[in-house]
Order: sequence, then C-alpha cells, then structure tokens
Amino acid sequence: MQLFVNQLTNIDFSYLDPHRGMVGETWLASVMLDGTLDDQGMVCDFGIVKKVMRHWLDDQIDHRLLIPARHPALVIHSQTDDTIDISWTYDGGVIRMQAPAQAVTLVDSTSITLGSMAIWCQNRLQPMFDPRLKPLDITFEPEYIQGAFYHYSHGLKKHDGNCQRIAHGHRSRIQIWLDGERHAELEQEWAQRWHDIYLGTQEDLVSDQDGQLEFAYRSAQGDFRLSIPASHCYMMDTDTTVELIASHLAQRIREEHPDHTVRVRAFEGLNKGAQVSA
Repeated sequence: MQLFVNQLTNIDFSYLDPHRGMVGETWLASVMLDGTLDDQGMVCDFGIVKKVMRHWLDDQIDHRLLIPARHPALVIHSQTDDTIDISWTYDGGVIRMQAPAQAVTLVDSTSITLGSMAIWCQNRLQPMFDPRLKPLDITFEPEYIQGAFYHYSHGLKKHDGNCQRIAHGHRSRIQIWLDGERHAELEQEWAQRWHDIYLGTQEDLVSDQDGQLEFAYRSAQGDFRLSIPASHCYMMDTDTTVELIASHLAQRIREEHPDHTVRVRAFEGLNKGAQVSA
C-alpha cells in the first residue's frame, strides 16, 4: 500500500554550480510512503507526514545556500559549529562566503540536482518515520512556468527571519504590461538580464576591486560576507525585497519607454510577489 502527498511544500534556496555559479531556485516537494496498514487502517497519518517533512525541509534547506561537499570546486577555509568560510571556483570566477553555519547546508554529493537532493533528503528523513515503512520516495520539481522567469539570489539584512541570510534565492516568473498589454519580449529581456543573478544592495557593498564585488553586513543571525564576480551581480540603491524589486523594474522600464504606462508583477518564488504600476 502506498500513500502519497503531492506538492506537499515548496522550498526557496540557492546552490553552487561549477558552471553557473550561485543559482537561486524554488522547488516543489512531494513524497510517497510504502508500508502496511496500521490498526487505524492507515499507512501513516497525513498530518504526521506533512508536519515532519515541512519542518525538516524548512529547517535544513529552505533559505540556505546548498553546497555539493564532494565537488573539487569547493574549498572550506574554516568551519566551526557556529560559522563557516568557503570559496567556490566556477566558470565565471570565484565566490567566497563567510556566514553563520545555519545559513549553509553541505550536501554529501558532487552536484545539486533534483535527483541528488531527493536521495540525500530521503536518507535523513527515513529515521523520522515508523520503521515498518519502506524507504521514502521523495521527489522535487520546479514550478511549470509558461513564459519568462529568472533565477536570483540575495540577502535581506533587516529581515527578522531567514531572508536575512546573504545567499538564498528563488526561481521567479516576471510579467510586464505596456499600456495594459502583456509584453513577452520585455519579459524575456529582463529574464535574460537577470539570468542567475545576485541582486546586491548598494549600502551593503564594502569593496569593488578587480571585477569582484564584496558585500557585508551584520544581522540578527550574525555576520555575513560575500565576494562574488561583478558580472554575476545587479546593483540596486534599495534593499532587494520583492516589493522594491517590482518598483525598481517598473521605474527602469518606464524610463526606457517614457510614452507608455507600465505595470510589473515580480514573483518571489511560487505564487507570491508584488505588483507595481508606473
């Protein structure tokens, strides 16, 4: 007998890739459990499945930077129970980050993929369920998006929750209207501009040398520092909340198309975001 929960929850995070660098991502998580019926006529209570899975994924993956620990591009300069200092060499240069340990997850894998993460999560979640259940079958999938989208990473130092982590991200759709009509070309243009982008806040920038931007700030969770190639970044004069992202896009598009009214809907991961008109 098999019990399934499709699209149980979604997770927003960033990960390191040897070709793309830092990639913001959003996945939907589903699970299937295989086992015999208990005295209630159940394989497992749906409430238990949802509670255990959501709590663990929120704690271990959501709003973290995922790093494939067995890839040779990774160098761990130092690591304690509280902090971590890593660097990552990829096709576009070098990324280095110092952060509280809770902002990073080291995955025992050579790459971060849908399949490698499913196996890694299954192995850690299995002991949390009744031993009579057969191995969990966890699957991840990206949101189906018909149209333009981009992957972005950022950090929000003023946020009370995990958004304060300097390297977490999202896979987000973008919708743009000129004079009330959807403009697919503009959507694709901005999605290409922000392909695998790091959105940086000007007041967090502490160094700009030799094509490398360095950001640093202190927030409630601790001290964060990130050095990343300038070619991988897009600078904003404000913080990078989705509300301010939408406002920035609307203003920029309005400047480029001054004879038109502009409306922008910017998403932050799955089914949430902000809409601004100019």
